[in-house]
Amino acid sequence: MSGTYNQGGEGAPIENLEQLSAYLAKGCKPETDFRIGTEHEKFGFALNDHTPLAYDGDGPTVLKMLEGLQRFGWDAIVEAGHVVALKREGASITLEPGGQFELSGAPLETVHQTCGEVNKHLREVREVADEIGAGFLGLGFSPKWSLDDTPMMPKARYGLMKAYMPKVGTLGHQMMFRSATVQTNLDFSDEADMAKKFRVSLALQPVATALFANSPFADKGLNGFLSYRAHIWTDTDRHRTGMLPFVFEDGFGFENYVDWALDVPMYFVKRKGEYLDATGLNFRDFLEGKLDILPGEKPVISDWEDHLSTLFPEVRLKTFLEMRGADSGAWDSLCALPAFWVGLMYDGSALDAAWDVVKGWSAEEREQLRIDAAKLGLNAPAPGGGTMQELARQVLKISRSGLNARARLNGHGENEGLFLDELDDIVKSGRTRAEDLIARFEGEWKGSIEPVFTECAY
Repeated sequence: MSGTYNQGGEGAPIENLEQLSAYLAKGCKPETDFRIGTEHEKFGFALNDHTPLAYDGDGPTVLKMLEGLQRFGWDAIVEAGHVVALKREGASITLEPGGQFELSGAPLETVHQTCGEVNKHLREVREVADEIGAGFLGLGFSPKWSLDDTPMMPKARYGLMKAYMPKVGTLGHQMMFRSATVQTNLDFSDEADMAKKFRVSLALQPVATALFANSPFADKGLNGFLSYRAHIWTDTDRHRTGMLPFVFEDGFGFENYVDWALDVPMYFVKRKGEYLDATGLNFRDFLEGKLDILPGEKPVISDWEDHLSTLFPEVRLKTFLEMRGADSGAWDSLCALPAFWVGLMYDGSALDAAWDVVKGWSAEEREQLRIDAAKLGLNAPAPGGGTMQELARQVLKISRSGLNARARLNGHGENEGLFLDELDDIVKSGRTRAEDLIARFEGEWKGSIEPVFTECAY
């Protein structure tokens, strides 16, 4: 089977701002209905020469991967005649601009289940990749290929973004084509719960950046950062990225996020399957029928959904909260990230304890922690004194207490805290994965980047 993305423009026009807040509020649900979604990206490459996978052509390609994966029950999604995504049972596989393969997992009840989903996906990817002569890397940044080396996937929105990025920052193309992340999507019960989770997760996003730092390479050498992916976001587009200080203001709620989003410049509007260039235009004007590319026309809810998907703060609000601060990494780290955040967010006592840790931090301290985490990892200074290593140890203890309280067991009687073990080991050693890779690059690899395609492949 195959299908297409929605064509855009369907449905009744949005008449007032309250509808935009109401859309976000639709995410409110009872705690018994809370779910966990995990997303992760990875770089495909040819096994014979370690070049990136082109969309189509001779040799191993992205298209051959998408076609091969359909044997496992994935349905193809087509845009302008190109297969650009797959869907199955609430999950999807999509393509980032440079061909990064992204699994967007289904909403599941436990970390055990979401980890099982990741494992199943990677086994399927490995089977098809082996057949066509491809491999996949678990890193936060492309270690070898330049922008010129990196192909662009045939999705119209990426062409618009590519043209717009240099107007608003210096590293936007690096983000689009050469970075890869793992993120966790979590629910909230009401507006107050959303606000508290938003604040805690925003403040602690640099802790995740440090714990999962895994992007020390670029252009065949060291780039000077432990998480170069995180550094890239500091100069991609200041209008739509960052730590959102207004989230910490008294009274913050859905309406405040809407007010911010309305003034973030748009990327596109989709009509009849075509992406219209709306870069730099304003959704607030769109609401008043004053968008010059669609004069007199007002947006529909799918336009609002599309616009929300083009905002990239460290935590993003849709009808759920997306934790966006971590590098993609090794197989086990893809299970550790949801465990880390579920432990902090899905137990009331743990959430309260985490808020106690961060509630006294200033906007300046939060921003500095973000910057320092990208370069220094666990050696970054923490607000109020001490180091990121000490802060991470404290936060991990809270997360584990939350997972223990949830008491969601696997078939062996183990709770979700088992997925934090590797993070505890990182904190105990004080060395991130990035620092281990740097040591190997400078030591046994003798300054060659090529071993990374074996050592960091799934």
